[in-house]
Amino acid sequence: MAVNKNNDIRRHVSDYPPKLFDALNRVSAELGRDIFFVGGTVRDWLLHKIPNDLDFTVDCDAVHCCRLLIHALDGGTFVPLGTAEEDAGRVVWKGLTIDFSSFRLGAGTILEDLWMRDFTLNAMGISLATFCNPEEPLQILDPSSGEQDLRNGVLRACPQAFVNDPLRMLRGYRLWARFGFLFDQQTRKEICANVDLLGSVSVERISYELDLIMASERAHTVISDMADSGLLFQVIPALQDGVGLSQPESHHLDVFGHSLAALDNMEQIVANPEHFYPECTEQLQEYLSRPGMVEVLKWGALLHDLGKPATRKIREDKGGRITFYNHDEVGRKMVQQLGRDLHWSNKQRDRVASLTGMHMHPFHLCNVRRKQGLSKKACLKLAKRAGDDLIGLFFLTMADSLAGKGNTKPEAMEEELSSFLCEVLETYTKDVLPALRGPRLVTGKDLIEHFSLQPGPLFSQILNELQEAQVEGQVRDRAEAFEWILRKLEACS
Repeated sequence: MAVNKNNDIRRHVSDYPPKLFDALNRVSAELGRDIFFVGGTVRDWLLHKIPNDLDFTVDCDAVHCCRLLIHALDGGTFVPLGTAEEDAGRVVWKGLTIDFSSFRLGAGTILEDLWMRDFTLNAMGISLATFCNPEEPLQILDPSSGEQDLRNGVLRACPQAFVNDPLRMLRGYRLWARFGFLFDQQTRKEICANVDLLGSVSVERISYELDLIMASERAHTVISDMADSGLLFQVIPALQDGVGLSQPESHHLDVFGHSLAALDNMEQIVANPEHFYPECTEQLQEYLSRPGMVEVLKWGALLHDLGKPATRKIREDKGGRITFYNHDEVGRKMVQQLGRDLHWSNKQRDRVASLTGMHMHPFHLCNVRRKQGLSKKACLKLAKRAGDDLIGLFFLTMADSLAGKGNTKPEAMEEELSSFLCEVLETYTKDVLPALRGPRLVTGKDLIEHFSLQPGPLFSQILNELQEAQVEGQVRDRAEAFEWILRKLEACS
């Protein structure tokens, strides 16, 4: 056991309400035995960070400790965390999260418990009694030399870590994503040898770790290594179908390599959107500030071509040309199913699927724009279909474009996309938004009462086309709208 003197850690007492440590000491006294700070709490303190929560372990009765703490604090909410095999609980109090767990897997001492954790840099503990006694040098219990690994930025697995809980493989990648730590050679070999075990882990736990990876600034690097180890394909097998799948000459990578490159570019775009769309800074930052937006965009980049393997054809009638017709719509359906399999929220699933299904639209409209300009009607249709993710759609298209560097790629595509988004946003703000937000000139009730129409395909068609006419300035008031409808009905009769 390595014993370390780190008295400066005690300064973190000031990060928490004084009442908390008084209450924790009362819990320890009532138990008649010590409790220990462990895991991420000790790690983060050594990194001079304030932990997101406080992790404690005790020899037994972790849930009882939660109850005692709530009583000592005269407040707080208990959240059960354990299972039939695991005694664990959480106390939420004044914005703080305090977790308790009993020694794991039959460990009889704190040192045995620390050896059974996931990685050595999480296998350190501090006695609460020692921590709260400034007369004693602070001792860090460190049986596996975790502090040295922490200093070196090394993720070294504890013995049997992945067999005891296969999710720890993903957690290791999440630690890499958050801190930049790297696996030592032996740990990475163990991950490659144990990837099949991930199938025994609940989907909710897997999705939680994946979203944290996507929210980090190292998602591309980490996801790439997850693919190399095989762990990524355990979670999303359909991505493996793109490995080695060649593409037309406008691309320089296979389908999966292109998807990884798109994720890399998306990471750069969300980190510095003004570099790619310099004329639209204010709107970009507002969009990215929305909760969960970064994860949605990165998932969209990784999954946008999920439908390509299923739609790939070699057209002999076109000189052996490779095509992926309708891959965006097929991909949209696949992402919807994947989102259900991963238990994503409806909102996250729908947004990633929508981006996947629409990612080719800006490319198609660029072709139209070059030849005849962008009509307000086209802008309205694009804005209505993209909804709140109009900017995100252009982010994805930019990431997609940057990931393709083949010989036949159109020149200056990224510059064109940049100016295109600015034009769309200007038209949308000036002409489209007032029509969408203002009161309708004609309602469904009007169509029934004044024109004797009943809800149906023609009913919806009239309302949508009337809105387009309003955006383009062809219809300005209710009287003109009625005249427009009469002409429409005459043309349809």
